[in-house]
Amino acid sequence: MSIAKTVVDCLQRDRISYDVLAHPRTVSPREAAQSMHISADCVAKAVVLTDSRGYVMAVVPANRYVSVKALCRKLRRKLALAREEGLFPVFRDCERGAIPPLGPAYGIQTIVDDSLVGQPEVYFEAGDHEELIRVSGEQFVALLREARYGHFSH
Repeated sequence: MSIAKTVVDCLQRDRISYDVLAHPRTVSPREAAQSMHISADCVAKAVVLTDSRGYVMAVVPANRYVSVKALCRKLRRKLALAREEGLFPVFRDCERGAIPPLGPAYGIQTIVDDSLVGQPEVYFEAGDHEELIRVSGEQFVALLREARYGHFSH
């Protein structure tokens, strides 16, 4: 597979300068960071949660975990991890399990952990398990300008 069309469209629409970095096939953003010798602090991963109102994408560094309890308090919602099978129709241009952390591009409410803000560069899944996108930290924040920000990871 290659970069998801939604990701390419989003990057082009926002005139974002980016690099595509090929890596050996991995199953997670954390493994991709390890294979590329990149600090997992600057690799953004998407965690999708759901409730009766729909999906929420939480974006955190690849070496951190979402505190669902903290996120529920922050958003005043009763969220649970979304089932991967239900996400396929939303992320149909992505390989299963390779969700880019660009929720707004997919029409999903998004919240970004503050620990990603201020990174000089941010890397993220391109929609497959063999490529990462690299953008400047400022451009990553610009891509997610519609998102909320806060601290909800550990």
